[in-house]
Amino acid sequence: MSITPLMPVYPRCAFRPVKGDHCHLIGEDGQRYLDFAAGIAVNILGHSHKGLIGAIQRQAETLMHVSNLYGSPQGESLASRIVDLTFADTVFFTNSGAEAVECAIKTARAYHSHVGNDHKYELITFKNAFHGRTMATISASNQDKMHKGFLPLLAGFKYVEFDDLEAAKAAIGPNTAGFLVEPVQGEGGIRPASDEFMKGLRALADEHDLMLVLDEVQCGYARTGKFFAYEHYGIEPDILASAKGIGGGFPLGACLATEKAARGMVIGTHGSTYGGNPLAMAAGEAVLDVVGNEEFLAQVRTMGDKLRARLEQFIGNYPELFEEVRGKGLMLGVKMKVEPRGFVAHLRDNHQLLTVSGGDSTFRLVPPLVIDDGHVEEFMERLSAGAASFAVAEVQ
Repeated sequence: MSITPLMPVYPRCAFRPVKGDHCHLIGEDGQRYLDFAAGIAVNILGHSHKGLIGAIQRQAETLMHVSNLYGSPQGESLASRIVDLTFADTVFFTNSGAEAVECAIKTARAYHSHVGNDHKYELITFKNAFHGRTMATISASNQDKMHKGFLPLLAGFKYVEFDDLEAAKAAIGPNTAGFLVEPVQGEGGIRPASDEFMKGLRALADEHDLMLVLDEVQCGYARTGKFFAYEHYGIEPDILASAKGIGGGFPLGACLATEKAARGMVIGTHGSTYGGNPLAMAAGEAVLDVVGNEEFLAQVRTMGDKLRARLEQFIGNYPELFEEVRGKGLMLGVKMKVEPRGFVAHLRDNHQLLTVSGGDSTFRLVPPLVIDDGHVEEFMERLSAGAASFAVAEVQ
């Protein structure tokens, strides 16, 4: 048999982590790696947070899973806390970000169907976005690399340029149900939308009775220094998909919606076997205990500002490698003048520093949100050594 036991859909590297220790990962060989990837923005409390571990252990001893046919005191508790902190009136819990975006797409379509506009099913989406790997979520993206082998795509999506309000306006037609957008594109290269763009989408949605659907799977849940990134823009969405940090490493996602937007999501329209299970809810409560307050969010902004300032000062030393720093809070990207995947691999394999490559020639820094000054210093030391050795290797 030539195929591997794990289906070979990932280009797995040689690093094989077996243990986590706060903001570090430890490999099979015992080497410690500074983790500024955090499971791609998932492990927001690090890898050994006692509150999260304890909550999961206590709940696992009590009740892990029951059917959603029964009442859910655990789900009601977490949903109520999220509603109190956000624009939303109601929450549907999922197991992943892709599921949360799927629910958001269905919610937007169901709204229009409920009010008698079955012809309004099309979402305007934006180029270089990443919304997930299901058939609907790859169809919502214009990225050919995700389409190959899975054609035909699902109908109902129209792509326009990101951060181009006039293009979004021009794309509105008789079948338009709303907009689906990441306020900060993650995989697309840490590209924050402009104030004008986000406010403009909100105004267009109001004018045409469309749904403004935000994909905050990566940029939400304290990552940018606000609880959700839409708060930076002074607007509120109708529907929002959340995941990654919401469970701190436990599989969990959520679709948030206003009462108006969710009017079509009635009994029988959606479901999930595992979504909202008591164990996931315990993890979600433990994460929210830490991040759901202004003191924590202010610390994320402070550390993000410090890291960004150090990066902006540093990249001038290597003008042949680096172009700019962008992002918000602790969702930062460095645009490179060379292919970033090689640099990411170089940092990992030679300097035990974990980052994530992204689109638009960018490598991403999405560390645990609990980093401190010492972690920033360690990061800069490893990055400096990595850039120096990489630059020499490039010349040779």
